[in-house]
Amino acid sequence: MEITFDHACNLVGAALQGTARQDIVAEVTKVKDLGAGLLKLRDAMRANTFKAGAHQIFLDRMIRAFDGRTRAEGFHILHDWDGASQQVNPDVIPVDVLHFLVNQRGGDEAGTIEAAILLDYYFMHVLALLSMRIWDDGDADANLDRLNALLAELQGTGGSGHLFADDAETLMLIGTSHYEPHEWGYGKLLDRVRTLNQDHQFKIGLGHVSSMGCHLRFGFEAQCGRDTLALRDDNIADYPWLCFALAAVMREYDRAAVEPPSTGGRQDVAVVGPPFTGGRQDVLAEALLNGLTPDARAFVGVPPASLSASAADRSQFLELFTRHKTELLAAFERFRPSETAYSPLSFFFNFSHNVVKGTVIDALLWGKYWDVTLNDLLSGAPRPSTGSGRPERSRGAAGLEEGDKQLLAATLMGYARSNPDRIRGKLMPVIVYDPQAGRRAYTIAMEKLTA
Repeated sequence: MEITFDHACNLVGAALQGTARQDIVAEVTKVKDLGAGLLKLRDAMRANTFKAGAHQIFLDRMIRAFDGRTRAEGFHILHDWDGASQQVNPDVIPVDVLHFLVNQRGGDEAGTIEAAILLDYYFMHVLALLSMRIWDDGDADANLDRLNALLAELQGTGGSGHLFADDAETLMLIGTSHYEPHEWGYGKLLDRVRTLNQDHQFKIGLGHVSSMGCHLRFGFEAQCGRDTLALRDDNIADYPWLCFALAAVMREYDRAAVEPPSTGGRQDVAVVGPPFTGGRQDVLAEALLNGLTPDARAFVGVPPASLSASAADRSQFLELFTRHKTELLAAFERFRPSETAYSPLSFFFNFSHNVVKGTVIDALLWGKYWDVTLNDLLSGAPRPSTGSGRPERSRGAAGLEEGDKQLLAATLMGYARSNPDRIRGKLMPVIVYDPQAGRRAYTIAMEKLTA
């Protein structure tokens, strides 16, 4: 019988609830050193089968079926691309990271935190895979809500403490932000996203508008040599997604101007601290600025050919942006990047999933989790103290204060500089935090928006 989305959620939910993951970690770490325990965990991940005490978790049939359907739609959610061999890696991404840790720390004394983080990282990918199957059967909006509940379980008290994303909508972003040799799947996925309700479209848009701003700024600076036409030609699949995201966030900004908050998450709570004045519209304005900085003229000037099928999104964005232009430009002035405060406008990277992977690797190398999500890095807003639906935890690494995003971004840049990619014949880091470059991007965007 074909595995339904409901059945898949039941299987994964059984693994995330109660003490199942804690018992799995305890079982694989009954060994002489860290490497031996991690290799036991690797074998379980490869088999998609976990056994510990009374827990018998069999995910292989479901994962193979769902991964096969998703690959047929153009996406490799679980596997990364090897640029050297020009093929998809044989192991899933968590196993690739596990092998890296074995090489770095395999001889260390066995502990539980490393296995716990890796196990959570594995299940994050499983949930990302499920985010692509919400349209298979049942109601897609209800299915996405159910995934949000499973993500809360993953990042709850039964896990490692390491956080990945604020919501399941962001898992869809992480799962699809790999290099794909063929990009036809992105358009089909966007068509499906448009069938979701406005709340889910907004949440998907909020994550994408900020992430794609960071991604396209990286492309503009590193891959395209600051050539806007080259950026447009090299990112044909990205522009319709960014246009959709800008329109979704702009609709919410317009609604927030006249209606009280109604959707959950940090955009609905008071956010206080410079340059945020306490309104959720500040978070939306920052996201809009982030998405516009790579190529503002594509959305407020003459559109590129890649937006030929996005006329409705672009028209709606432009109408609402024009309506609120005066107040938005005033808000944008407060988000000029500086040396003293974290700004996502200073954050440049090739793919969102590499940011998540780098955060996991740093946590594994130090044996201390991060509780900073990808969403945290995509906004300068301080985390709300209440009402966000986020677990209340301490930072968990190196005794630092919670939410030290500037340090994490700089740490990720350090790793990227140590392991650069060759781009246009030069060795370059694929994750950069640079306030000076952020101010340059900000200045260019403001000149285009005020022209």
